[in-house]
Amino acid sequence: MCDGNQTEVTEFLILGFKGLYQYKVLLFILFLFSYLVILKGNLLIIVLVSTNDNLNIPMFIFLKHLAVADILYTTTIMPMMLNIILLDMKEVSVRSCICQLNMVFLFGFIQSFLIAIMSYDRYLAICSPMHYNAIMQPHVCFKMVFGSWFLNFVFSFEIIFVWQLEFCGQNSIDHFFCDFGLLLELTTSDTYLLTLADFVITIIGGVTPFALILISYLSILFIIMTHHSTSGWAKAFSTCGSHLTTVCIYYGTLFMIYMAPSKDRSLSINKFLSLLYIVVTPMINPIIYSLRNKEIRRTLQQMFRKF
Repeated sequence: MCDGNQTEVTEFLILGFKGLYQYKVLLFILFLFSYLVILKGNLLIIVLVSTNDNLNIPMFIFLKHLAVADILYTTTIMPMMLNIILLDMKEVSVRSCICQLNMVFLFGFIQSFLIAIMSYDRYLAICSPMHYNAIMQPHVCFKMVFGSWFLNFVFSFEIIFVWQLEFCGQNSIDHFFCDFGLLLELTTSDTYLLTLADFVITIIGGVTPFALILISYLSILFIIMTHHSTSGWAKAFSTCGSHLTTVCIYYGTLFMIYMAPSKDRSLSINKFLSLLYIVVTPMINPIIYSLRNKEIRRTLQQMFRKF
């Protein structure tokens, strides 16, 4: 219960891009265009992989699910963000705010799992090509993808602890969505169990996939250096280039956000870094794979010729 001199918070005030209100029309157009590019680019990947047999291979199956995850995660945040930009700020009920946070948790780690699976796929393609088809069979790919989504749903049960939080007095959130860290700062409840659960989930869902990615690429590097082959370097770069770029963008952004002490950063910098993984990464992924992948470029050319 709240103290006698405090009122229970029933609504949060999402401040959005405070200080940039005079540019709200420009910001709205910019982010609306970015959101449409994200939807169009990722939907194009999904349609191409789903309707073309020549793209029905493990790497593109994983890419399709990564595109689905990017759409779902971005759609969880960007429509509200666009609304806040137009209104300068927005009042959101505590229930709605936690529901949005639930969706953020729900789709938060799926990219990490899928990118890790894709790195293992690239490892097999380069380091064990003779056994690749025997290992990466359709039912194995299905189990990997299903396991990723299942773990992601399990981790989302962290939201149960958030529903138990009590908010009294201050209700302003200086962000463009219901940020988990800022909610913890506003609550008057004990957050020990929630913080502990979040730490454990971050280790399993974030650090562990990154470790698997690192092991896969170190193994690829070791194999290439052992063979001393220029053609091996070229083949590895051609095979892994798109995925490695995705890894660098995704984890580079996360490291900038979570490795640097948050107290040393302003809220404006936090918002900018959040935009990198909410907007920039989902928008760039389809572009990277479309430009760097011969199969997708060829399929796109064939599709455009039909029209």
